[in-house]
Amino acid sequence: MWIETKTEVEKASRTRASFSRRVLNGLLLCIGDMEHLDKYMKDKSFVLQLVVCGLRAVTRVILANNPLSGGLILAALYWASPWQGLLGTLGVLASTLTAVITGQDSAEVAGGLHGFNGMLVSLLMGEFSSAGDWYWWLLLPVFLGSATCVFLFSGLSSFLDRWDLPAAVFPFNIIIILYLLCTGPEHPYFPHHSVKPPGALEPNATELIALQVIRGIPLGVGQIFACGDLGPSLLILGAVFLYSPLLAIHALLGSAVGTLTGLSMAVRHESLYSGLSGFNGALGCMTVGGLFFTFSLWTHLFAIASAFFSAYADIALSNLMGIVGLPASSWAATLVATLMLLLTGSLAAYRIPIGQVRAPERNLRSHSQWEAGNTEEGESTDV
Repeated sequence: MWIETKTEVEKASRTRASFSRRVLNGLLLCIGDMEHLDKYMKDKSFVLQLVVCGLRAVTRVILANNPLSGGLILAALYWASPWQGLLGTLGVLASTLTAVITGQDSAEVAGGLHGFNGMLVSLLMGEFSSAGDWYWWLLLPVFLGSATCVFLFSGLSSFLDRWDLPAAVFPFNIIIILYLLCTGPEHPYFPHHSVKPPGALEPNATELIALQVIRGIPLGVGQIFACGDLGPSLLILGAVFLYSPLLAIHALLGSAVGTLTGLSMAVRHESLYSGLSGFNGALGCMTVGGLFFTFSLWTHLFAIASAFFSAYADIALSNLMGIVGLPASSWAATLVATLMLLLTGSLAAYRIPIGQVRAPERNLRSHSQWEAGNTEEGESTDV
């Protein structure tokens, strides 16, 4: 009797351990870049491949590359605003299909590299439009702007490849500024809101609310997608965490640094509360903190410095461009990230070639293996 009971307990324990292993293996398949999915998708239908590369493009906006994370982010956008979610979806599809039709590199298309700029353009067109939601005429510039991003991305990539630099969101920043300059607040078909500089003095300044400022930190992550609602912003942060916990931590840290920078420059309270002060800092911190550079204490400190630099540059550019009613978008983070990638000296030793960039945790593991290989090679050579 006692032996039978012991056998049953051991069997149950083995069953639970086997189930836990299966669950853990399933979770491991869902994190990081999910490269195993690319092999599975090779013989699937074009529509299914388009969905996967579209979801990858969604996450490319926030420097990730995971279709499940893309699904969560898209759900967050529809949660915040169905109209914005629809515009983002159409922007991704328009730019991705344009890339396919014009014969862009299939690996780049599959990785979502030709879709994320189109998504940003469409989201910002909807965000700045003063015609309200469900203004169907807006789809015309959304499609044209998203498609144009493909040509700019392709041309800039060929030029920047000489220095191993990414085209990043240069196409988006260029297209959205050109669109806003071509239309204007009083345009009969595509009117848009005029942007107020963050440094503009408030006539009836109220006391700063600490809880609202703290709330603005996660909103800074959501503002990367022009999302200013707390729930969807937390879901976006969770999607980044699914891809890479290290990247999510740097996103939150960078947004906090950006908010602190805004406080030091006494920007308008609305910029702090809405997260607009934090999103460039988040992007600047994520770029250096494990994505394009192998994570270490040294690069972590540089990531914080990059967040400060991006946030201060954003305030300066926003004040300058706000004079003519234009947003600075993500020009600050894009330019600072490009400068960081061009740096020489000790930071350059941690630089990861653009073609080898993966999830930060994998970058760190690959760097450790590379260092171990070099050590072994050095020892055998000495002998």
